[in-house]
Amino acid sequence: MTTVFGVDIGGSGIKGAPVDLDRGALAQERHKVLTPHPSGPDEVIAAVREVVRHFDHRGPVGLTFPGVVVDGRTTTAANVDKGWIGLDAAARFSEALGLPATVVNDADAAGIAEVTYGAGRGRGGVVLLLTFGTGIGSALFSDGVLVPNTELGHLELRGKDAERRASSAAKERHDLSWPEWAGRVDEYLDLVEMLFSPQLIVIGGGVSRKHEKFLPLLKERRAEVVPAELRNDAGIVGAAMAATLQPTVPAAEPPVGH
Repeated sequence: MTTVFGVDIGGSGIKGAPVDLDRGALAQERHKVLTPHPSGPDEVIAAVREVVRHFDHRGPVGLTFPGVVVDGRTTTAANVDKGWIGLDAAARFSEALGLPATVVNDADAAGIAEVTYGAGRGRGGVVLLLTFGTGIGSALFSDGVLVPNTELGHLELRGKDAERRASSAAKERHDLSWPEWAGRVDEYLDLVEMLFSPQLIVIGGGVSRKHEKFLPLLKERRAEVVPAELRNDAGIVGAAMAATLQPTVPAAEPPVGH
C-alpha cells in the first residue's frame, strides 16, 4: 500500500489523513480541526501541524489552499486572511512540519482525485469539477489535462462574485430552501456552460453529501451533472496525489522550540 499524507485547508475546517494511493481512499479516518480566526499563516500552519501530528506522520505532505497557488506560492486569498498573498507557503509548511511539503489549489486537488478515481475517471473532453462550500472552487480538465487555478467562483454573476450568490455558504447566509438555492446554482451553471461547454460537470464540496436534495431540482442541460464520488474527501486524496506528482519543498530543520 502506497500512503502519502493529505491535508485539505478550507474556509471553515482543516482536515487530513494518510491516503492509500493504490485505492484513492483514506487509509485512516480523517482528523479535522476548525479553521482558526484570524486565518493568517501562523495560525493555519499551527492547526495543520496539529492535524499531521495527530497521526505521528513522517514523510511527504500534500496540502490544499483555497486560492491560487503558483510554484508553492499563494497569490490570492478570497476566504482566508490576506497575509497569505505572495507567501511561499510550501516553504513555510515544510519548515513548520519538518517534512517535504507540496501546496496546490484546493479545487484542483479535488478535481485531480475525481478524474483519477471518481466521477471523472476515464472521461475525455472537457470536464469541470465545482466545489460548493465557503466559496465555489473549480477544476477544469481537457482530455484529462488540468488547467490550473481557474477560480471560476469569481466569475461575475448579477454584478458580484458568483460564489456570493451560489455557494453553500450563501444558502446558509440567506436561509434559502433547497429549491431556491438550486435556482441560483442553475443560473451559475448556465454561465460556466456557456463559457466552457463541458461534457461533464462534477459537483463536489461538503454539500455533495446531500446531493439528492438539490441535483434532481436542477434543469436539464447539455452537460451531464453528477455528484463527486469521493465526496468531501476528494481534496485530501488530491493533496496526497499532488505530493507525489509535483516537486516538493524538501524538509527543513524544524524551528527551535517546535
